[in-house]
Amino acid sequence: MQFDQLKRREFITLFGGMAAAWPLALHAQQATGVRRVAFLHPYAENDPEVLARIIAFREGLNALGWTENRNIRIEHRYSGGDLGRIRAYATELVDSAPDLIVGSGTPIIAALKQATSTIPIVFNVVNDPVRLGFVASLSRPGGNITGFTFIDFPLIGKWLEMIKEIAPSVRRVTLMFNPDTTPFYPAFLRELGAAPETLAVELSASSVHDEAEVEAAITAFTREPGGGLIAAPDAFINNHRRAIMVLTERHRLPAIYGHRQFVTEGALISYGPDTPDIVRRSAAYVDSILKGSKPANLPVQAPTKYELVINVKTAKALGLEVPPTLLARADEVIE
Repeated sequence: MQFDQLKRREFITLFGGMAAAWPLALHAQQATGVRRVAFLHPYAENDPEVLARIIAFREGLNALGWTENRNIRIEHRYSGGDLGRIRAYATELVDSAPDLIVGSGTPIIAALKQATSTIPIVFNVVNDPVRLGFVASLSRPGGNITGFTFIDFPLIGKWLEMIKEIAPSVRRVTLMFNPDTTPFYPAFLRELGAAPETLAVELSASSVHDEAEVEAAITAFTREPGGGLIAAPDAFINNHRRAIMVLTERHRLPAIYGHRQFVTEGALISYGPDTPDIVRRSAAYVDSILKGSKPANLPVQAPTKYELVINVKTAKALGLEVPPTLLARADEVIE
């Protein structure tokens, strides 16, 4: 009996000491000032585009006084554009309770919004966040989500104008997209439908879900001459760009894209926002929120830098001569 009582007193003393130590350990961790941020990407880990975005994000944070493993820890997850993986990572990251989550792309923000209404979320490279219900308004987001958009919808009409300019013989243009990863595609189609009649272009939509459907759509579309392709910038198209580029080259199909990465890898032409710049700018909202600002009060911001990139070598392979006026407007020309 005396032995049991002694053991009980020792256990209570030990437990009490541990309980007292836990707040001290937590306080010590907080005193280090290390904040934890999770970043969920729509690309595979080794994709050049995601590497450029990570570097830009790190640069943006460094400029604001945040240094990895000193006062901030960033945990990256790479989904490869797979919707199942996106949902799984969103749940995992929310369960780990970071200070803030950064997400790129519409499917990722949709998954994160479903997973949490309390952890602050900063998005970048996202389209139509009001209509999709991510924020209440651009000026007053009103919840735990804010960030930086990607496509200004009038830009879509410029894609049509540019593909006609670089390939004047184009009379038929199709918009390729995956409806599962591009829920904003009706706005794209609406903007294309509002293009000037003087362009004299017949428009169509190519909805695809996998590479087999991509091949079938391009093969069917190119059975008639005078075709051109607009590839909607989304997680699916971006992650399957190699297959799309191979097929457009095989069928000699002029195509325009929204990301410069396509053109640096051999595609004909791209026009769209500078994505690393958007991600770099999003670091400012991460900084502001970690210092106490509420996402609800930070207005959604639009892109400020756009890039026109042309691959002259690809144009020659397609039998196209790039007009000097278009070359003069290009931010980068790949010979």
